[in-house]
Amino acid sequence: MADYREMWRSLGIDLESHDNLLDILGKLYGDIYLSQNKRPEGMEYLDFVVSEVHGYRIKELLDAQKVGSKVFGTFCVFVPEELIWAADGICVGLCAGAEIGKGDAEKVLPRSICPLIKSFMGFKLAHLCPYTELCDLIIGETTCDGKKKAFEIFSEFKSTYVMETPQMKREKDYDLWRNEVYKLKEKVEEVTGKEITPERLKSAIKLINDRRRALKRLNKLRREIPVPISGRDALLINQISFYDDPKRFTEKVNLLCDELEKRIERKEGVVSDKTVRVLLAGSPMALPNWKLPGVIESSGAVIVDEESCIGERNIRAMVDESGETMEELIDALVDRYMQIDCACFTPNNERIEHIIQLAKDFKVDGVIHYTLQFCDPYLVESYKVEKALEKEGIPVLRIETDYSMEDVEQLKTRIEAFVEVLR
Repeated sequence: MADYREMWRSLGIDLESHDNLLDILGKLYGDIYLSQNKRPEGMEYLDFVVSEVHGYRIKELLDAQKVGSKVFGTFCVFVPEELIWAADGICVGLCAGAEIGKGDAEKVLPRSICPLIKSFMGFKLAHLCPYTELCDLIIGETTCDGKKKAFEIFSEFKSTYVMETPQMKREKDYDLWRNEVYKLKEKVEEVTGKEITPERLKSAIKLINDRRRALKRLNKLRREIPVPISGRDALLINQISFYDDPKRFTEKVNLLCDELEKRIERKEGVVSDKTVRVLLAGSPMALPNWKLPGVIESSGAVIVDEESCIGERNIRAMVDESGETMEELIDALVDRYMQIDCACFTPNNERIEHIIQLAKDFKVDGVIHYTLQFCDPYLVESYKVEKALEKEGIPVLRIETDYSMEDVEQLKTRIEAFVEVLR
């Protein structure tokens, strides 16, 4: 790894705390990822991306800014990133998956707030996320009350634009969201100084659809028995999709899928065909939130799919590429993003139907429904999810946790007992 300390210093990063963070994450990554057996060779690229996630990729973004590109940061899959790429901008997901800057965050936020919200505030206030520091604009959304109010505070420290996301899916909600998408288009054009033409938007839609197609291809291969890739690695790939250059990332994932298809032909899995298969559903798992997958897969199970914003919810629906006019293309974006079945919606029966269908398609033995502490939408909805799964005869375990490592042994005990029952 090159020496990036001067680059980090120029971004205002707290170098001492950042060094400690990288040391901790490096050890955690080694324990959870590099210790695995039978990893596909194609994971070497993803390992490289993680090792340089605050290094080479940051340099790429800064170099792009030097020639006029603008960088936009997001925290949610609800933001239509196609508009950003259509204006020659760059969209990146922001750090929100670790217990970082907790003390700083709790000076401005309640202690009993969602760890994801506390995390993105902590990363900013502790000056530990190069992505947040270099962004020209942060785009937030109102998918939960905690985020909505936190962005009011966050905007005091970083230029922030907030989209209003609907809470229902009626005709007037589609109209509200269409208006928000048009307003975002105008904001992106204002920041970049570039006009978003139908031709540019059509090209950007294909760019991001291609990335989704590669990830859908990967997920389809995970249906095989034995599964050719671990759930940990698949989650990591989905997490990296929010950071990496989309064209390069798509090429690398398709090469990995080529390798996995050969593994499948040879009946070669990362675990035996008798291993308990689990669907992980619920709250998003932002990088570097690897705790629960690590515990699950070290407890005798393998995760074969994620019903999550860092998984199926992000890649299931595609944007219709047939439109030619701006109105047709914007409508296609509106329709695609309104298919997201986030727990912010009420009613949200489609999410429950999707979980049941995924459990059947991936031949899972059980479902682990994961919620972050104080994540009210997913916590409340877990009751209906559990009830529906039990009606279908699908075993389910509800897990509520945060980003700390204090409950690892407790989680391991509960998960090992669940896996034993499934076995």
